[in-house]
Amino acid sequence: MALLVAVAILGCAHTQAPERKTYLITEDASRIDFKEDARGIGGSGAEAYCNELQIQCYDNCWEQKPPIWSIKKHSAMHREFCTKKCREEFNDCVEKQERIEQQDLLSKKLNFPDIDAALDWLKKNTPEAPPGTNVVVAGAAFVIVIIGSGLFLVPI
Repeated sequence: MALLVAVAILGCAHTQAPERKTYLITEDASRIDFKEDARGIGGSGAEAYCNELQIQCYDNCWEQKPPIWSIKKHSAMHREFCTKKCREEFNDCVEKQERIEQQDLLSKKLNFPDIDAALDWLKKNTPEAPPGTNVVVAGAAFVIVIIGSGLFLVPI
């Protein structure tokens, strides 16, 4: 009976899950330079990579005889053909790279024993945890988001 009273007074000894509320990481996220390779949103390396492939595609297409017999090599129609073909390849490349980056982001999860440890680490290491990063705090799932100009930890 004494053990039951002690547990009731002291509470559980294991770590409690954090409240389901939004936590401020920083008030001004606009000053943060997130690492280019960690960002899974616009401005990532996908477009630069795919742009180079598009240039190579166009150069190769321009040097080859068009597969359509009615198009003369190095004509305006040949230029239009190569531009359209390589633009489609560029768009496919960007979509594929963004899917890969999104999967990478979803696989990056940070785990912390309590909300104080999570917030301390996130405030010190903000560029390593860009918006979209999943964070687990004492078993509760959160995601980092920008709201207004601030960076927040929001429950999923």
